[in-house]
Amino acid sequence: MDRTKIAHDATSPRQGAQAIRRALAVLRILAAGREAGVPLAEVVQATGLTRPTVHRIVHVLIEEGIVERNARSGRYAIGNQVPELALARPRPSRLLITANPSLRRASAEIGDTLFLTVRTGNDTLCVDRRIGIYPIQVLSIEVGARRPLGVSSAGVAILAAMPAQEARKIVAANETRFEAYRTDTATVLGEITAARRLGYGMREIGLVQGTKSISTWIKTPDGRPAAAMTVSAVRTRLGPRREQEVVEILLREARVIEQAIGG
Repeated sequence: MDRTKIAHDATSPRQGAQAIRRALAVLRILAAGREAGVPLAEVVQATGLTRPTVHRIVHVLIEEGIVERNARSGRYAIGNQVPELALARPRPSRLLITANPSLRRASAEIGDTLFLTVRTGNDTLCVDRRIGIYPIQVLSIEVGARRPLGVSSAGVAILAAMPAQEARKIVAANETRFEAYRTDTATVLGEITAARRLGYGMREIGLVQGTKSISTWIKTPDGRPAAAMTVSAVRTRLGPRREQEVVEILLREARVIEQAIGG
């Protein structure tokens, strides 16, 4: 048998896997841009791929209906075919079903906006949002919003619950994406250290100016942090005393969810 052919056959699967991973990396960045989309230069920076590579991947995805380009802005966004594919699995995840009673209880007790965020790769994804009864609500993100792990209190909480080496690796991978969220690696690592010490994640300045966020992590039965429950409120609502009250509620419900998942 031709040795050249043997070598080609051995490397082709690896090359194919690499191409798929690159395409998925591009899709994750585009997903973070939601309806507004993302400029090509930002995709290049966030993925670390060369501009020709990103351009090639994006245009193949456009041909397949997975990505769309806004003719006016020139930005790229997830295409209509993606939600159509998602219809193949419409049932909510076990975590979302299990967390529902806890989210309802916590929202009623706290009165401020409550979020449930899951980890997906190096990102967080908001999968539920409960609006409280307090007249001023912080609607910083919507269900479906994707952020790099580390830029929100939820992401910090999830990273804090991981082994330190794994968390540092993810932070390093997301470094080029932090600038768009007005943070950096040193700040994120400092927040992770503080969250480990406190037992929960906190951002004194939330994603919206004048707000504050508190997050507790939720682990799967194998001890892996899979999600976070977050309260976001105007800063005056989360003074030291009330901060502890909110933390106690979040920690209580996080443990309830963990027990239900493990049962």
